[in-house]
Amino acid sequence: MQTQLELAREGVNTELMQIISKDENIDINIIRNNVAKGEIVIPNNPNRKSQKVVGIGTGLRTKVNASIGTSSDICDIALEIRKAKIAEAEGADTLMELSAGGDLDKVRREVIANCNLPIGNVPLYQAFCDAAKKYKNPSKLDPEMLFDLIEKQLADGLSFMAIHCGINLYSIERLRKQGYRYGGLVSKGGTFMVAWMDANKKENPLYEQFDRVCALMKKYDAVLSLGNGIRAGAIHDSHDRAQMAEMITNCELAELGREQGCQMMVEGPGHVPLDEIEANVILEKRMSGNAPYYVLGSIPADTGAGYDHITAAIGAASSSRFGADLVCYITPAEHLALPNEDDVREGVRTTRLACRIGDISKYPHLRENEKLASIARRDMKWDELNKYLLFPDKAKEVRESRMPEQEDTCTMCGDFCAAKKGAEVFKDDISGDKASR
Repeated sequence: MQTQLELAREGVNTELMQIISKDENIDINIIRNNVAKGEIVIPNNPNRKSQKVVGIGTGLRTKVNASIGTSSDICDIALEIRKAKIAEAEGADTLMELSAGGDLDKVRREVIANCNLPIGNVPLYQAFCDAAKKYKNPSKLDPEMLFDLIEKQLADGLSFMAIHCGINLYSIERLRKQGYRYGGLVSKGGTFMVAWMDANKKENPLYEQFDRVCALMKKYDAVLSLGNGIRAGAIHDSHDRAQMAEMITNCELAELGREQGCQMMVEGPGHVPLDEIEANVILEKRMSGNAPYYVLGSIPADTGAGYDHITAAIGAASSSRFGADLVCYITPAEHLALPNEDDVREGVRTTRLACRIGDISKYPHLRENEKLASIARRDMKWDELNKYLLFPDKAKEVRESRMPEQEDTCTMCGDFCAAKKGAEVFKDDISGDKASR
């Protein structure tokens, strides 16, 4: 079976490319050319007969990923299915199933069966969980067991995987020589791989056998998302030598993977001060040959716990503005607890809004919707306004909970409504074309 990347290089306009062309209102030839260059990826494992078609990359709107999954403390499959359905209903574009507790095969298969989004995961989670159960020590993981697991998960229908191929002995040495970190290590899969390498005094098998990883991904035309296992967990660690060593390696691997016909994304960066986000995106794009950038965060402050969905939204808007292609949502529970249904809903909505802000700053044609919303708001046409809002249900709920005495105003200003008074003053100047210029 040929991958979307290989077909694009042969000049084939596939059905998936045609769907993306229509959805994004972009010429099919542009879509195909960017897929051929590896600047757009399409996570769509053909083992799943029904899933949303999503394009991620250059020229497309910024996509939103929602993450769910059990933990060793909370393992409720029904809850995870509800969370997956909420994420889909709220407009997430992709879903990551990141369970680390319970029957992991069952959780994954149940989520896949109950969600229409392209689904990804981090195979190292289950690999180390299985090794801990079998050997009572995750660092006794057999690399062959890991590769067998990757194929089993792909056969179940996963359309993308975050695989930590870029962690190697060189990047770990950078951690030691710089005196570790203020925020430590924050990637579960990445940290346990570092521990495995330290305990076994061996190179990361995912790095050492990268061609084998690509061959497995190609077999199912799944997107290989090069995991960011040494991402910064504190803004004071942003762009330290360890993070940059892994980023450089991942960008090199993205190029090697594309040469083998494998669809590739690069992940990053975690916690990053606001003034460094643009540089981070530029570095990834420049070093990877413009591979799609899957952004975890960016979180520009370390002190927002409880409101980190807002902290991250500020970073996500900036990341989107400068070229990020897929943004992983952050929920209000980040850094504190496993997200519940309300957290998932809020996380998706906040991240969608952040990405919308970034997109309208880089794609001027998207501002037309904002103009139409403004006109409807100016004219206090509430039903018309709702057509253009990202969250019309929330807007309607708030307005109806505090209805004004006069329909053509709101309780914020009442008799002193600026929009109403302005319309009276300029009533002769807002007719015809002038009303929408």
